[in-house]
Amino acid sequence: MISIFDRNAELIAWLSNDGKHLFDADMNWVAYASGGHLWSAETGNWLGPLQGTTLLDQSGRPVGWHPGDGVGSSGRPARPGRAARSARPARPARPARPAKPARPATPAGGWSDMTFLGWRSQ
Repeated sequence: MISIFDRNAELIAWLSNDGKHLFDADMNWVAYASGGHLWSAETGNWLGPLQGTTLLDQSGRPVGWHPGDGVGSSGRPARPGRAARSARPARPARPARPAKPARPATPAGGWSDMTFLGWRSQ
C-alpha cells in the first residue's frame, strides 16, 4: 500500500500497490482508477486524474501526493467518458502508519481548494 498525504503532510489515504484502488486512512474503499483517472467508489463520478501517485482534482491541482514521487499539477484535464464501475476489492489490512514527510513545496498552479473529503464526495 502506498501512503498518500495532503498539503499539510497528513496521511489521508492509501493507494493499492497496483494503483487500481484508493482507500481512506481508515481503509474504506473510496475510489478506483481507470484510464489514468480516479472515480468515486460510491457514485461512479469522475474525481480527477491520477498522475503517478498524485491525486488531482478536476482542474488539475493536487489534492494528495506521495513523497516518493513528489507533488505536481497539470493543466485542466479533459473530462473523460464514464468508466465501467470496478468490483469492490477485499478490504486490505491496515499498513503501519508511515513517518510524516516534510511539507512539500507548493506546486506550480497551487494546491486544490478541495479537501480530500470534499474531493472524494463529488
